Amino acid sequence: MEQMSLFDNRVTNAPLASRLRPETLKDYVGQKHLLGKGKMLRHLIEQDQISSMIFWGPPGVGKTTLARIIAGMTRAAFVDFSAVTSGIKEIRQVMEQAENSRHMGINTLLFVDEIHRFNKAQQDAFLPFVEKGSIILIGATTENPSFEINSALLSRCKVFVLKMLEEEDLYELLHHALTSPKGFGNQQIEIAEEQIHAIARFANGDGRTALNTLEMAVINSQLDSEGTIHVTDETLVECTNRRSLVYDKKGEEHYNLISALHKSMRNSDPDAAVYWMNRMLDGGENPLYIARRLIRFASEDIGMADSRALQVAVSVYQACHFLGMPECDVHLTHAVVYLSMAPKSNALYRACEEAKKDIHDSPAESVPLQIRNAPTMLMKELHYGEGYRYAHDTEEKLTRMQCLPDALKDKRYYLPTKEGEEKETKERLEEILAWKQL
Repeated sequence: MEQMSLFDNRVTNAPLASRLRPETLKDYVGQKHLLGKGKMLRHLIEQDQISSMIFWGPPGVGKTTLARIIAGMTRAAFVDFSAVTSGIKEIRQVMEQAENSRHMGINTLLFVDEIHRFNKAQQDAFLPFVEKGSIILIGATTENPSFEINSALLSRCKVFVLKMLEEEDLYELLHHALTSPKGFGNQQIEIAEEQIHAIARFANGDGRTALNTLEMAVINSQLDSEGTIHVTDETLVECTNRRSLVYDKKGEEHYNLISALHKSMRNSDPDAAVYWMNRMLDGGENPLYIARRLIRFASEDIGMADSRALQVAVSVYQACHFLGMPECDVHLTHAVVYLSMAPKSNALYRACEEAKKDIHDSPAESVPLQIRNAPTMLMKELHYGEGYRYAHDTEEKLTRMQCLPDALKDKRYYLPTKEGEEKETKERLEEILAWKQL
């Protein structure tokens, strides 16, 4: 918990990202969809009509910086509050301080970083103070607020989605770092334009990562006799040998990526499917989780159009279990490509869902007597099994015996398609149904 002036410049030895933190909207990079001329958030800030809000976006896109700028432009006291290190006791202390400031005509802007880490009770503690205007709450989260923020608190806040920075935004940020006196403007640095663009691409939309990478490259570069720092490709490669892609195995991005994988395979796009699968692996996803989803896909989206798809998916699960990472990545690729290229049918999935709907919406139908087992004399006396016909005793291996309850006797759940091998199944089923109608 820290209360400080927006213009506190005791940052001489601070990291580059801290030294370059913008203090006005003019210097702020990115988020033009929110802060461009005529956009809603910019209008609210300039008209001093700020109310409580949630900033939702990935790391390094300027959530904290924007909150500080808002505090400065609205002349509010800025309180930086971390959900990681603070509890209800600290919340109450801040609320009491904010209430005292309000009586003196001073607004308090409370910035809560990683607000999704607060539990329900902690989030509820903000409610009365937000409602009566003791504080303007700005929460920052990398998680979907719909899932992580209490509905009562969320309903009292505007949600603004901050996007990953574009490569052009990051280039602008890096160029500013090289020319600003707060950055490296007072040093002679030789760095190629392509190297700056390479850092921007490596940062993957994260401004903090871009500035940290530039700083690392400059610090580790050679200084010649004339005082010029030369950033070489070799140095840059060492500073960018590993990019951390945004991925949270339990958060929204987890579901975004598995959705991308599933829909790419459904759309018969093996290239996209292989990419999204490897994105998940690169983020540390358990390969067995991916393999389980492939098994589901094999029946949900392919089914009888190619029953071998299920065999392939199960075999790949076993291969992943035996080998683990990194060796099993090629097995997952095998399955992903096979499933992408297989003919598609969701007839099994639709049959399953339609049957579940009838079971849920209708009374529990009794099993027809003719297909009940009759292991006791009493059951036989009650006509259990009466009228049952053994299909193997017939030449056609079929009977016209009714197996569904009377209320559903004409119901069709499985409606095969003409895709792949399911075409043969469709023809066979149509022959059976026609025979039974004779």
